[in-house]
Amino acid sequence: MPSLLVVIFAVELFVQLVNTIGSATINNLLWRIALSLPIPLSSEFAAQRKKQKDYLAIRRELNATSSQDEFAKWARLRRQHDKLLEDLEKRKKELDGSKTKFDRTLTTVRLVATRGVQWFLPFWYSREPMFWLPYGWFPYYVEWFASFPRAPLGSVSIVVWQWACTGVLTLVMETVMAVFGLVVATRQKQQEKQKAKQAVPAAGAGEDSKAEAR
Repeated sequence: MPSLLVVIFAVELFVQLVNTIGSATINNLLWRIALSLPIPLSSEFAAQRKKQKDYLAIRRELNATSSQDEFAKWARLRRQHDKLLEDLEKRKKELDGSKTKFDRTLTTVRLVATRGVQWFLPFWYSREPMFWLPYGWFPYYVEWFASFPRAPLGSVSIVVWQWACTGVLTLVMETVMAVFGLVVATRQKQQEKQKAKQAVPAAGAGEDSKAEAR
């Protein structure tokens, strides 16, 4: 069984990643992965896409057919068009319901795996020392705070270790995102400068051609 130190750190890291990436982005990514798997749901969506292609093809043919000159063909296409449209709307409601159910299931699992574990572990292991502080190195009030709420005095409790992991990971995530944003902004500025340099010679060539024409 992995150490509680590692488990707490892994849970807090997972929470920080979810908060940074965003639950909606994760749900959409997992939804796309699910649709790529050989399951009945992916088959239903493949059938839905095929019907959409058929519907668009019939719609284009219907628009290209005259209701006066080719009434029989137009009426047949119109019936097929209306039938496919009704079927698509019905299937869309069913598939949207599947997507909503999928999102709710993921949200429940994510809450249990993050918030539930965050609350359960400190409650269950509140008396368990994560590690011991060097004897005599810290004053009493530091040892008392480190062992809060019910760990042995002189040790670091699971609650304090959890707070420390959260603080450090939050700082690291914010630093990484700030560096990433700075890199992206720098690249955008470089691309804008390159476009500006390319536009200047083109403008100069246009002025030279006008001067020669004069």
